[in-house]
Amino acid sequence: MREHGHRHGAESMLSVEDARERILGFFDVLPPESEPILGAQGQVLAEDVFGAFDIPPLDNSAMDGFAVQSDSVKGASAESPVVLAIVGTVAAGEMPSTDVAPGTAVRIMTGAPVPNWADSVVPFEDTDETERKRSGAGRSEAGIRTEVVPGENIRLAGNDVRRGERVLEKGAVLRPAEIGVLASLGYGSVRVVRRPVVAILATGDELVEPGTEAPPGKIYDSNSYTIVSAVRSSGGRPLGLGIAGDDLKSLEDKLEQAADVDMLITTAGVSKGDYDMVKDVLASRGKVEFWSVRMRPAKPLAFGIIRVGGGRTVPHLGLPGNPVSALVAFEQFGRPAILKMLGRGDWSRPTVEAVLEDPIYNPDGRRVYARVIVTKRDGGYVARLTGDQSSNLLTSMARANGLAICPEDQQIKEAGETVIVEMLDWPEDVF
Repeated sequence: MREHGHRHGAESMLSVEDARERILGFFDVLPPESEPILGAQGQVLAEDVFGAFDIPPLDNSAMDGFAVQSDSVKGASAESPVVLAIVGTVAAGEMPSTDVAPGTAVRIMTGAPVPNWADSVVPFEDTDETERKRSGAGRSEAGIRTEVVPGENIRLAGNDVRRGERVLEKGAVLRPAEIGVLASLGYGSVRVVRRPVVAILATGDELVEPGTEAPPGKIYDSNSYTIVSAVRSSGGRPLGLGIAGDDLKSLEDKLEQAADVDMLITTAGVSKGDYDMVKDVLASRGKVEFWSVRMRPAKPLAFGIIRVGGGRTVPHLGLPGNPVSALVAFEQFGRPAILKMLGRGDWSRPTVEAVLEDPIYNPDGRRVYARVIVTKRDGGYVARLTGDQSSNLLTSMARANGLAICPEDQQIKEAGETVIVEMLDWPEDVF
C-alpha cells in the first residue's frame, strides 16, 4: 500500500465491494490450535475427524421394556397375552448376564445392551408390568400383549458411527451438534483454526470510561464496548485497549500494549476534520490509507498495516467515530476479516426481501444501510425504520434487526417498494 495521510491528496471514493476486497486481501486463514471441545464452538475444524469405534458400540434397546425372541410372542394380544418368564434385568451401562431363551425375557432399560438370542424389545406399555407393580404381584413373569418383529425397538451397533468412518470433515463449523459428536467419540480437545486476537482502541480526548463520572464536555466511550462485543460475536478474541487521547504518547503507549494480536481496530481519527496527531501516529507506524467509501453511514474509513507491540506489524482497520457508523463499518469490513481468519467462507449475513413501510432517502449517490425492524406479515416480510437515521444515534441500531439497502443509483426507496435486508438477528417471532 502507498503511505499517505489525509493531506497527501484527494480521497478516492470506493465501493463497498472494492473496499472489502482490498481489506480481505491482507488476511489469511490462521494456523490450527488444539482447543477443549467446550471452547471450540463456532471454530472451524482443521482436520478430518474419524470414528475410532462403532457408535453405538453394541446393539441396544430403544425402549424400557423386555428383550425377547419375537417367535416367543407370536399371537400375543391385549385379549390373549403371552406370559414369559423373566430371567434377568439389564440397565444402561451394564452388560447382560443372562441369555434370552425361547419363552423367556430379560427386563431391559433404554440404552442397555441387548442380551444374546433376543431379537426385539417389547415396551413396558405393551405388557402388564405396571399392573404387576401396583398390585404387588410377583414380577418373575410378564404378560406380553403384542407381537413384535425381529429388530423392533433395537438400535444396531454402528448405526450412528462406523469404526474408521470420516464423521466430520475439515472445514466444518463446530455447532452444538458437532460438539456433541466429538464428545461421543471421546474427544476432550480438537484441532481447530485459531481464533484471531483483535485489539480495539478508541481515540479522543472527549472520551471517558463507563462506570466513572463524566465531567462537563466529556462523553462515555461506547464504541470500544460495541466493537469488543461485535468481535466476540464474530468469533474473535477481543483485546480492549481502552481510550487513547489525541496526543502522541497516549497513542504510542496504547499501541505498544497490542502485542501478539492479529488485527487492530481503532475508532475515530479517520475523518477529514479529525486531529492530524491521530493520523500522523497511525501513518508513522505503518502504511495507512484513508478512504471514502460509497456508503451511508460510515463513509470515512482507514486501512493499512501498522506496527504494534514487540515490533510486529498487523492489519489495521480504522472505523469512524460515530457509533452507528463504527458498527455498520465493522459489519461490512471487520466481521468478514475475522471470519476469513477463522477459515469461514460464509461471511455474508443472511438476507430477506421485505416491503418498506417508510421511505429511505439517498441524497448523494451512496449505498444506504438503513436500520430497520423486520416483521412477518401475510406470509412475507415488512420493514420499518427504527426512527431517526442519524449516525450518532446508537439506539437506532439497538432497535434494529436488519439493515435495509438503498442502492447507490437510487435517490429514494419509496414506502411499498421491496428492499433487500441484511439480517443482523433472526428473531423467533419473525422467522
